[in-house]
Amino acid sequence: MHESILAFRKRRYLWVALVVTALAIIAYLLDDPQEPPNGGTVLGYTLGTVATLLVLWLTWFGIRKRRYTSTHGTMQGWLSAHVYLGLALFVIVLLHAGFQFGVNVHTLAFVLMTLVIVSGLYGVFIYMKYPGRVSSNRDGASRPELLDQLEDLDRRSLRVAADLNDDYQELVASGVSRTQLGSTLWSRLRGRDLSQIVLRTGGQTKVVPNPGQEAALDWLANEQSRATDADSAAKIGELSAVLRNKRQLLRQIGEDLRLQAGMEIWLYFHVPLTAALLMALVAHIITVFMYW
Repeated sequence: MHESILAFRKRRYLWVALVVTALAIIAYLLDDPQEPPNGGTVLGYTLGTVATLLVLWLTWFGIRKRRYTSTHGTMQGWLSAHVYLGLALFVIVLLHAGFQFGVNVHTLAFVLMTLVIVSGLYGVFIYMKYPGRVSSNRDGASRPELLDQLEDLDRRSLRVAADLNDDYQELVASGVSRTQLGSTLWSRLRGRDLSQIVLRTGGQTKVVPNPGQEAALDWLANEQSRATDADSAAKIGELSAVLRNKRQLLRQIGEDLRLQAGMEIWLYFHVPLTAALLMALVAHIITVFMYW
């Protein structure tokens, strides 16, 4: 579905964008103002009006995609038009300005518009690339199903530990309560496992990091090597096997969170930049009509 966005209806909106861009370029080449091309000529005002309407229409997409009951076209169609007309907007604004820029609010609006377009293109790249990776990582399961599997492994580990002494029970219970993946967007992006466990060794209790269940598995391996009771050694081995499965599942969930964060992070730039662009555009228009 994501790959068909750019090819929607035989690239209908690519052709629309190319026609709009071609018309703007032809008008620019045929125009013969009595001064250097700039936003203050008749063509400059015309292209500026078209660019402003495009900015408002493209911004409307953020509202449109949340209105699921709308009958004004499909989501794929709107997104396809959003991408291609956003690229056409860049060319139209260049022609509107006559390629003249300075240190002023007009250039600020252009820079913000460029950043919005670039961040939008990055978003398209992410949404074309990541969904396949998310699906492959989940191996046919949904995230709630992965979390259900994690909960089932935790219950199994608690049942096994119930047949061992208090040190094992505290190890497992703390590992369940202190499992921590992606508490913040930044930690999800980094894919860090911040899990901890409580270990009791030599009468002392301490909290230690447990990324990938490594600390728990090392402690269990050491205890199993010292066990003199065959039943206890078997139970420790069973508990270790459950935690190894948990380690693999946590890696899978962590990767899912990382990919999801990667699909969200661009919006933290795209949306504020769009808001800033609208404010700069208003300032640009007011300045033009007051001082041009």
